Amino acid sequence: MNITVKLFATFRFGRFAAATRQYPPSTQISEIIDELQIPVSEISMIMLNGRHADPDQRLRDGDSLALFPLVAGG
Repeated sequence: MNITVKLFATFRFGRFAAATRQYPPSTQISEIIDELQIPVSEISMIMLNGRHADPDQRLRDGDSLALFPLVAGG
């Protein structure tokens, strides 16, 4: 199935900004996070098709997944 994965801010370093990638049916969001080697503790927000999502949610063909890092500032 085709999933569009969008990465923001520091998650893009050494990866990509957005890409449509192939995954097996019933892939969980957590599996993509693991594949991209992003520590779960560094994720501030997961959006699936424009809605908040949990890492254990399963994906469907055509879904759009966005991962946002924690933001520090002063």
